[in-house]
Amino acid sequence: MHDVARIWVVDDDHGVRFVLATALRDAGHDVRVFTSADEALRDITSATAPDLLFTDVRMPGEGGLALLEKLKAAHPDLPVVVMSAYTDVASTAGAFRGGAFEYLSKPFDLDEAVALAERALEEARGDTPTEESATQDATSKADLRPVLIGQTAAMRTLFRSIGRVAQAPLNVLITGETGTGKELVARAVHAESPRANKPFVALNTAAIPAELLESELFGHEAGAFTGAHKRHVGRFEQADGGTLFLDEIGDMPASLQTRLLRVLAEGEFFRVGGRELIRVDVRIISATHQPLDKRVAEGTFRADLLHRLDVVRLSMPPLRERRDDIAPLAEDFIARAARRLGVKPKTFGKAALQRLQQHDWPGNVRELENLCWRVAAMAPGERIGIADLGDGLRVRDIDAEWEQSLAAWASQRLEAGDSGLHARARERFDRILLDAALAASDGHRGQAADRLGLGRNTVTRKLGASRRRRDKRRDD
Repeated sequence: MHDVARIWVVDDDHGVRFVLATALRDAGHDVRVFTSADEALRDITSATAPDLLFTDVRMPGEGGLALLEKLKAAHPDLPVVVMSAYTDVASTAGAFRGGAFEYLSKPFDLDEAVALAERALEEARGDTPTEESATQDATSKADLRPVLIGQTAAMRTLFRSIGRVAQAPLNVLITGETGTGKELVARAVHAESPRANKPFVALNTAAIPAELLESELFGHEAGAFTGAHKRHVGRFEQADGGTLFLDEIGDMPASLQTRLLRVLAEGEFFRVGGRELIRVDVRIISATHQPLDKRVAEGTFRADLLHRLDVVRLSMPPLRERRDDIAPLAEDFIARAARRLGVKPKTFGKAALQRLQQHDWPGNVRELENLCWRVAAMAPGERIGIADLGDGLRVRDIDAEWEQSLAAWASQRLEAGDSGLHARARERFDRILLDAALAASDGHRGQAADRLGLGRNTVTRKLGASRRRRDKRRDD
């Protein structure tokens, strides 16, 4: 049996206060609730301080991040869980930078919240050192454009990871398909790090000819090669004290991989044609759409270099796996495009948004952004309809795909001389459809029958027949 802990919940939403406090009390804890940060600050002293505090980010008056800052100054060992329905990089990273134990996205699972509370209390009782709070101002970097936007589970996980890794002086490898926004992740890590006031220098290694890439990275002295008329300061020196982002690192030539490895290991290098040893303090964030582990196995990428770059790995999901983010991304892109183009603000109609969500976006976020810029410039009205989107959106027709697959199966079986295809096809059709309907209805036969448009007795009869056929095949 765990000790009874004193837990405070600070949130201006009555419903959140009630359900969270009830769940924590049911878990055996002493819970107090507050409607504002000011109210909690008035009551807290060394004698009354709780063992754990949950606080919302956005509240009337002082917000949750300001409350976190004040609590950590007066009670540095107090674990604080920050809650918000508005998950973004700035608030997530600001919470971790301020010393939050965890960032909890609303709506949250109550069992998850109680488990999180137990974990925070256990670590606090064990005198687990809290993450050192950075001295950098926690002002939101909301003016950074473009920004990372996302409310899906994958993006909330990514935001939390950015918040944690930003404070640590570790190299980061970002993976993901082309166009997903890997550079935005790199910029977010830099913007929320202690290096934020130092340079962020980006270089796409795939865009620079191999014979020029060494000079671009490390610089060169005048006369180092034909055409080198004056000294050139490379990207490593430009990024000194800050962050160097190497995009498409998987395309780096083998000879430069060796030199990059040496710089990462020793923190020093010579310019091309130079004799002066240059020392720099640079954090490396790299990105790739290629499977570097496979390239290592093939011998085209150095394993020791991958180990240096891949200290922490962040994965950017493709847009087709985060469809709930398409609408807010599109609205953000169209608004910024209209401002930059100097045209009237435009919004997507419901039908247009539905069409955007049906597209598979092989070009990912970059494809969506480009479409929004084109529509902002070309659409005649302020309300964007399907016709304004053009003919480039490929909407997946799953009915047509199913029919094509069935036709291909039938053709192959007929060419092989098979007979009795109708009975075999109907048997498989019934089994697949019934299994899918039951899975979608959590096993409830009545609901499955309603969704299929069949009677419950018919579903029961078909399930029995399918089971008997499976048993017969197993016996045979």
